[in-house]
Amino acid sequence: MRLILLGPPGAGKGTQAQRLVDKHGIVQLSTGDMLRAAVAAGTPVGLKAKSIMEAGQLVPDEVVVAIIADRIDQPDARKGFVLDGFPRTVPQAEALDKLLAERGLKLDGVIELKVDEGILLKRIETRVAEMTARGEKVRADDNPEVLKGRLAAYRTQTAPLAGYYDAKGALKGVDGMAPVDAVTAAIDGILKPSGSTATAAGRGA
Repeated sequence: MRLILLGPPGAGKGTQAQRLVDKHGIVQLSTGDMLRAAVAAGTPVGLKAKSIMEAGQLVPDEVVVAIIADRIDQPDARKGFVLDGFPRTVPQAEALDKLLAERGLKLDGVIELKVDEGILLKRIETRVAEMTARGEKVRADDNPEVLKGRLAAYRTQTAPLAGYYDAKGALKGVDGMAPVDAVTAAIDGILKPSGSTATAAGRGA
């Protein structure tokens, strides 16, 4: 089972990705984690990424794709994976398609967690107000202004992926504003018709 979760910051992708990992025995592939692991392991592509980052530059798509290629070739990814934070742009999605095709693999689905940005911002504002009232320290990135910037970047760079995957017939939408368990149930409902052995094993676990 090979999946992509789409959705803006705060949509709950991380929570749902972990539930998919636990249920289906697949791995969660986070680009940030993979980059750090490749650098730490001193792999050829990791060393290339390290020199780019040390120069203060953004790691280009081809290096990120190469790191993902190395990662999905590892034994624990054979049962499948859920991608977290990649692809972020249509060119990255095209590169991923090519990478999978070269290995005779394909995505089983792309699930978009649809949310109301206004409600997300209100949730942040409420949480910050409650933490401040309790005298708790608020993280620098846990505020409405930072979230607004991240949402704007998502709309510009990543939201077009929905159209890209919809045109391929791979996109399924889920109400990301529903309770966490309801979102999980909706995702399970989308995956069950695939009849994959991973899904069947997950239900029996």
